[in-house]
Amino acid sequence: MSRAVSSVHHGDRPLRVALVGAGMISLHHLRAWRNAGVPVVAVCDIDRAKAEARAAEFGIDRVYDDPVTLFADGGFEVVDIAASVAAHAPVTRLAADHGVHVMLQKPMTETVAEAEALVDCVGTRVRFMVHENYRFRPHYMTVRRWIAEGRIGRPRHAAISCRGSGLTAREGTVPFLIERQPYLSGFRRNLVFETMIHHLDLLRCLCGPLKVVAARLNRLADGLPGEDTAAILLEGENGFIATADGSICAPGYPPLHGDRLEIIGTKATVVMDYNRVFLVGAEGDAEEVDLLGRYQECFDAIMAAFVAGLRDGAPFETDRLDNLETLRLMESVYRAAGVEFSA
Repeated sequence: MSRAVSSVHHGDRPLRVALVGAGMISLHHLRAWRNAGVPVVAVCDIDRAKAEARAAEFGIDRVYDDPVTLFADGGFEVVDIAASVAAHAPVTRLAADHGVHVMLQKPMTETVAEAEALVDCVGTRVRFMVHENYRFRPHYMTVRRWIAEGRIGRPRHAAISCRGSGLTAREGTVPFLIERQPYLSGFRRNLVFETMIHHLDLLRCLCGPLKVVAARLNRLADGLPGEDTAAILLEGENGFIATADGSICAPGYPPLHGDRLEIIGTKATVVMDYNRVFLVGAEGDAEEVDLLGRYQECFDAIMAAFVAGLRDGAPFETDRLDNLETLRLMESVYRAAGVEFSA
């Protein structure tokens, strides 16, 4: 695959990207940069073989297994950090020290305290956006559009849920999500930290500021330290109530979870049931989304938003300060469930 030629400029210079982290999700990141017309000039991963494989796939010449050397060599204006969460803060600090703008995979860090320290360290030296792509997924974008169009009036109540079988036992092999993301076998926080942080962010985006009232967590899968089941009660302004619940150890559901969202408004109620979006009472007019066929779109949309923000100086929708509020909400779930965080 040949490398794209960029027509995108930042100031008076072409925009170039270095990718740190060459795991599973990096494929979609690299496709998105290509689709945005922005060249990725280097790939870095502590597993050099992974970096070499991704670089070869996309025709990228420079390969690294050490971020320090990558930044010392330079030659790029943006770093896309798709590495594991432990690498987020140190690589972001390297980027700020070298004047390189940051696109950082969610969540920023393992704890709010670490995220606050990172935000303070970076300050305004470089632009800093968090890759929270659920807001840009096409079925959720449909809900956002309908609300913006006034179809349901003012949201007054919301309920969101996710269900999947990714941690259910499989005869003769490990559960699907452990095979796909082996680090989960030793991760002490799972469903809320890894997955439902997206759902909490969506509720914030759609319904305004929220705080956690109560939460309960459970482990249905055997032998794993992190929770796979959660029930969360939240409240907002003027008596607004929301619930968020999920399980990724639910037999019969697909290995990759699907979502259901219901928002009651002053004029109508909107439901997103997996890939269908409709108003209650008008189910025949539902819009259906090909979730697998359009999976790449959310990556394309968030990269395009990042490039536009750099080019025009506009605020990022999911900048570091906005995402810090989502991280605080996520951490408060664990606190409400009696699980304290430590750096």
